[in-house]
Amino acid sequence: MRFVLLIAALVLSFSLPAQKKKGPFAPIKDDPKLPRVLLVGDSISIGYTLPTRDFLKGKANLHRIPTNGGPTTRGLANIDAWLGKSKWDIIHFNWGLHDLKYMGPKGENLFPKEKGGKPQVPLADYEKNLEKLVVRLKKTGAKLIWRNTTPIPPGSKGRYVGDSVKYNEAAARVMKRHGIPTHDLFTMSKKRMKELMLPANVHYKKEGSAALGKDVARVIIEALKD
Repeated sequence: MRFVLLIAALVLSFSLPAQKKKGPFAPIKDDPKLPRVLLVGDSISIGYTLPTRDFLKGKANLHRIPTNGGPTTRGLANIDAWLGKSKWDIIHFNWGLHDLKYMGPKGENLFPKEKGGKPQVPLADYEKNLEKLVVRLKKTGAKLIWRNTTPIPPGSKGRYVGDSVKYNEAAARVMKRHGIPTHDLFTMSKKRMKELMLPANVHYKKEGSAALGKDVARVIIEALKD
């Protein structure tokens, strides 16, 4: 009897990992009948990748870049590899929170400006970098959707309230020049900050990421209808 129970326990232990849901970076198998959508972004987008995929089930193949998109400088260095040679129908993209975060003189992460920290990518450089990235993204022929940068709650380490607004204004100029629509998650998050976001943190609660994912899916579905 003990032997039977041991075998049953072993079988269960091996089967449980296989039943676990794939993470946001895991590659997906395309349904050839559905359009292909790519998410580009930082940890905020990582958080809403799986909820968005669930909401788009049967409507689109949702992929994401295989890493944190980081600042625009990382985007410029990696965008060709991220896009690959596949055809994309829609690209939903963002850079911002890693550009505006403050770094120390020796590269210290999230270093306070009161002690000499400076933005990882200054505002003027951010706008120039974003312009280059948009030009590259347009070459894919995909329908582009810019997702603006989400708000910074008071007390967030190495990031300061109001900086998202400044960087979003710079991004808006780029998107206007290229006729790219903006998905405004900033306003939604600002109105529901206590409900959706962690306190003194730019990241979201689980239910917050789910709410973002639902709205991202809504915008993508609308774009697929056009």
